[in-house]
Parts: sequence; structure tokens; C-alpha cells
Amino acid sequence: MALPSRRHAAVSPQGNLIRNATLVFDLDGTIADTAGDLIEAANVALAAQGFSTASPAAIRHGVGYGAKAMLRAALDETREAADEAELDHLAQRLVAFYEQRIAVQTTLFPGFLDAALALRGRGAKLALCTNKTERLMTRLLSELGIAELFEAAAGRDTFPFHKPDPRHITQLVAQAGGRVPFAAMIGDSEADIAAARGAGIAAIAVRFGYAAVPADALGADAVLDSFAELPDLVERLLGRVSSET
Repeated sequence: MALPSRRHAAVSPQGNLIRNATLVFDLDGTIADTAGDLIEAANVALAAQGFSTASPAAIRHGVGYGAKAMLRAALDETREAADEAELDHLAQRLVAFYEQRIAVQTTLFPGFLDAALALRGRGAKLALCTNKTERLMTRLLSELGIAELFEAAAGRDTFPFHKPDPRHITQLVAQAGGRVPFAAMIGDSEADIAAARGAGIAAIAVRFGYAAVPADALGADAVLDSFAELPDLVERLLGRVSSET
């Protein structure tokens, strides 16, 4: 995917807020709707190991919390039990199948690409911070054609720590060439908001994500209904930071 270069023409003081910003995005449930492929992988793993398959609605409760959370949600619905060793094996099967069909049903959420390109065109640095493994993250970004969009990207195993540890964000911002506190985290989960809080940066929760907790209850600085709102929201939040420093 060919991405437009950044523009560094003269901008207003308000525009400088965007030019100096580093925007850190979560992946699953924030910029990409990955639930369909993950749910399919969970049911394939369960069936292969002799368990009943579960409804997409049941498995969806675990999406965003890892392979074992999805499997436990499925087993709760079917009233079957698996010990830790069986769960480990199921999770391995799930990941193996998912890796081969990682972007069959997955799509970017409406408006993300337009908003990201607009922000990037105004000089913002974009980064990706996910608790997917780096291998799966890299493959998915490639399949979606957006790998070049980000100055830096970090998965669960990129550093010795991961969300909700704030260093997952602060290390990534540094890697992207950005500065804290002129950064903001956009995510859908408790881990995203907690990491942003610990890092001392603005936190934006998306309303369309996978968290079990409603977006309004996550404790973010703002809640995003549509990516069309993001550029103005970033300016407002970073303007507040600028006035306090």
C-alpha cells in the first residue's frame, strides 16, 4: 500500500498539536474487526479436540482477552470442562489455524484509514501497540496492507513487558520518535486505558470494541463513536495537555 508523504507546510498553532503528536493505536477491536476470524479459529480448535463448538456470541465475550479467554467462554456455554493442559493444547490449535486464515473475515473499522492518513498527512506519528504476538501482528498488518502506516509497532512479546504495563506504550512512543506526554492512546480495553494512565498520556476509548466493560466506564478521557471524530478529538485533548505544561 503506497502511503502519501507527510506535509510540513506552515500550520496554525492548533495544527502544531497534531504535528507534534504520537498516536498509539490498539489493533483488535480498535482499528480492525478481527472477531470473525478469531471465533472461527476457536471453534475449529474445539472441534479438532473433540469438544462441542459454541455460538459466535459466546466466544465473542473472550475476544480481546486472548485465546484461552475465548476458549473458556466457549466451554462455559457448552458446559464442558478442560484442564490447563487441554486449554494449552486448544490455544495452540487456535493460534495455528488463525495464523493461516488471519484476514479472511477481518476488516478495518469504517473511517480508520481516512482518519489515520489525515493525521499522518498533518505530521502526526502513528504507532501500534497490541497484545497480539509480534508474529501475528506483523502478518495481519501485512494482510491488511497497512504496515507502512506506522512509525513503530509492538506486540505482546516485542518487549519484556506488555499492556497494561505503561512501558509498552512509553517504549513504543520513544521508538516512533515521539515524546510523552504529547501522545495519546486509542484502544477498546481495560488494558489500553490502564497503560495510557500509567504512561501519563491521553486515553481515548472506542465504543465499538470488544471490552466486557462499556466504553463509558473504562475511565478514558474521551469516548470515540466514529473515526471521523478523531482528528478534532486529538486536537482538543492535546490542547488541554499543552495548556497544562
